[in-house]
Amino acid sequence: MTNLKWLIVVACTGLSLTAQVFSLTKEQLIKYTAQNPFERFPDGRPKVPDALLEKLKDMSAEEVLALSNRGFRNQWEAGWQVLHPNKILVGRAFTLQLMPARPDVTSVDQADRRAKNLPVLNHQSAIDMLQKGDVLVVDAAGVQFGGIIGDNLAYYIMKTTGAGFVIDGAIRDIRGVAPFDMGGYYRAAVPPAIHDLMVTGINVPIRIGSATVMPGDVVFGDPEGVYFIPPSQLQELVDEADVTHIHDEWTKRKFDEGKYVSSEIYSRPRDPALLKEYEAYLKEKLGASRYEEYLKRRQRAPTPTPQR
Repeated sequence: MTNLKWLIVVACTGLSLTAQVFSLTKEQLIKYTAQNPFERFPDGRPKVPDALLEKLKDMSAEEVLALSNRGFRNQWEAGWQVLHPNKILVGRAFTLQLMPARPDVTSVDQADRRAKNLPVLNHQSAIDMLQKGDVLVVDAAGVQFGGIIGDNLAYYIMKTTGAGFVIDGAIRDIRGVAPFDMGGYYRAAVPPAIHDLMVTGINVPIRIGSATVMPGDVVFGDPEGVYFIPPSQLQELVDEADVTHIHDEWTKRKFDEGKYVSSEIYSRPRDPALLKEYEAYLKEKLGASRYEEYLKRRQRAPTPTPQR
């Protein structure tokens, strides 16, 4: 981003959001996301492939719940106001941390940035860094005295990312934002614009409610809430979801036959012959190689079939 563009951003906002207390170097970000199996952005943020993100759009929160069986029990947050409950939000987390402003903190950062001939940071500094497929994830400590974004910035986020936002705080201009075709999660909608907040980190670990979010986590939002999925866990979650979909398909086909009570088929066939039939159906649908991978996963860490 050019210095001119940074100066335009600062001149147009004029808001009291002026410090970045916390930061991660590229090396530190790679260190704390070392299990990421995919490519990375130039700053070190994990870059989950678009094709895998597309597959996630066919999943449900109940299928992502398998994360907790893998030790990731603090990746879910509920209690949102949801912009479009029937729209699934999927993308890569771009994190922004905001805190209530303190003059003694902001003055130090302002002086430091002036000495380095750098522009003042604000929330739009982060928004201007967004890329296609990003989800803006904002830790604003749940404060509701001013909207982090309104209709203009929401529109920019929609056009730039094609995804949406998760804001642990307020937004504004809700009547203007509501028609936009994007995913959005927020705590409240209020009339005032953002004020009295300072930027304390861009693309750093943040807390969203009871969830810990790392830059590059995969954001999955549905009507029930939002998951923040470590990239290292995504492929197996998607693979297990494929198994679940096939299992559900076979189960309903057997129910359609009208010959069985539910417990004979669901959640696992009791009759050895039916179990063999199901396994053959699963192998046919998955293909031999993916079926073998499925058997290996089941031996490593058996996961109960989600109840539906």
